[in-house]
Amino acid sequence: MDTLLDIVVPVRERAANEQLRYALRSWAAHLPHRRVWIVGYRPRWAAGVEHIRTRQTGTKYQNTTTAVRAACEHPEVTGTFLLCNDDFFVMQPVDTMPVLHRGPVRKVEEYYESRANGAYLRGLRETRDLLVELGHADPLSYELHVPMPVEKAGMLAALDQARHLDVVHKRTLYGTLAGLGGEQIRDVKILHRAPRGYGPNSRFLSTMPDSFAAGHVGQHIRGAFPTPCRYETTGRR
Repeated sequence: MDTLLDIVVPVRERAANEQLRYALRSWAAHLPHRRVWIVGYRPRWAAGVEHIRTRQTGTKYQNTTTAVRAACEHPEVTGTFLLCNDDFFVMQPVDTMPVLHRGPVRKVEEYYESRANGAYLRGLRETRDLLVELGHADPLSYELHVPMPVEKAGMLAALDQARHLDVVHKRTLYGTLAGLGGEQIRDVKILHRAPRGYGPNSRFLSTMPDSFAAGHVGQHIRGAFPTPCRYETTGRR
């Protein structure tokens, strides 16, 4: 494994993407890495990042799978990289990113059965069924909103196993097949505007567009990283 890993972040097409701006600030401040690779759409303000263009003609699930595969197939991306989303914020310094999981898939399924999330829940079940077929009777879920260490060859092998799925839980599939194990935590996604679900000692946070733009958590994140970092065009906030 390389001493410093690259960060890979799939980004869908949107105009400003302020969540990505502050995610980059948090990674620059707290997450040791070599380079950042934006896969998909690169905002005009983004500077000092590497860019892999992809066609975004499918669903959001298919587009992110395309992005992850493109990163894994790119020869200049480190052999193991940190897979992030554009709304992952690292709020405390991290020496080495730990492997984190959400607990058994069956427990996560129970949670989502109470929510109207058809495609996501279907993908969870189909990914679980595939893992059971492959000999993993009680797999762990790695569908957390935190950076995940990913080994390129292992992820490509996992994606090849799931080519027939249109909504694949990539992190869960890879983490289970690779036997990552890790530490169980609750998910860090903050869905609401109210100041609850996190605190000053939170290591990681993630937001929805509304909770970032209009919620207390968005104020908290913006207050933690007020200064532009090396991944922004000079003079832009």
